[in-house]
Amino acid sequence: MLATGAAVTTALAQVDREKIYQWINELSSPETRENALLELSKKRESVPDLAPMLWHSCGTIAALLQEIVNIYPSINPPTLTAHQSNRVCNALALLQCVASHPETRSAFLAAHIPLFLYPFLHTVSKTRPFEYLRLTSLGVIGALVKTDEQEVINFLLTTEIIPLCLRIMESGSELSKTVATFILQKILLDDTGLAYICQTYERFSHVAMILGKMVLQLSKEPSARLLKHVVRCYLRLSDNSRAREALRQCLPDQLKDTTFAQVLKDDTTTKRWLAQLVKNLQEGQVTDPRGIPLPSQ
Repeated sequence: MLATGAAVTTALAQVDREKIYQWINELSSPETRENALLELSKKRESVPDLAPMLWHSCGTIAALLQEIVNIYPSINPPTLTAHQSNRVCNALALLQCVASHPETRSAFLAAHIPLFLYPFLHTVSKTRPFEYLRLTSLGVIGALVKTDEQEVINFLLTTEIIPLCLRIMESGSELSKTVATFILQKILLDDTGLAYICQTYERFSHVAMILGKMVLQLSKEPSARLLKHVVRCYLRLSDNSRAREALRQCLPDQLKDTTFAQVLKDDTTTKRWLAQLVKNLQEGQVTDPRGIPLPSQ
């Protein structure tokens, strides 16, 4: 009886697999693509090797990029509909699957595919189709940085991802802000990323200014999840000696007093990070007040 059950399970899995192959083939045809995108995006969590199947099948990545490029005209002027947004977000979900997989990630970066998403991150329309588009695009970049791979950070630092994230951190929805701050946090946690951001006064001051604005906003509209990422960014900046000097002058008072005591009362990790941040800024203060190199006059 057990053997029969196993055989049925195997047969069902095979049927399911045949459907996956069929949907991948259907991506190549404009007539069948929309449904195939929908079905495959539903299956991306349950098919572990979907990413290599997508990457190595003929014409599939080109079809996904075509879906992305097709809605560029709807970005400016902003006329994107909910239907268009849902469809392209299904394509983005499949690209996120490719970005996450260790077998396809390097090729995904080498092909510079993340750059196709940047026009979406540039958008500022507050309508739901655009919010969903930005959030899903951020999800692809978030999936890349989650892997903690050096090649991912090296690639992103050659692009405009930091200013794009900073803009979303300042004016996006709470969910978009959270993902954008997570991406910045992951870049900072990498030594190359930290050195890059602290290399010039302009870069550091832009990051510090946006983080400061976020703290002020969070003091009015608290979000424990977003605050956690903001505090982690500040703590990581304090690992750099020049940034530490500058933060002694510009760390928001709300992080030094009891403003967030209630929000963080059950969050021991963030409380520990905040205590460590304050301690880092108090320790080893030097007399040189210059900190981050000032811009040339």
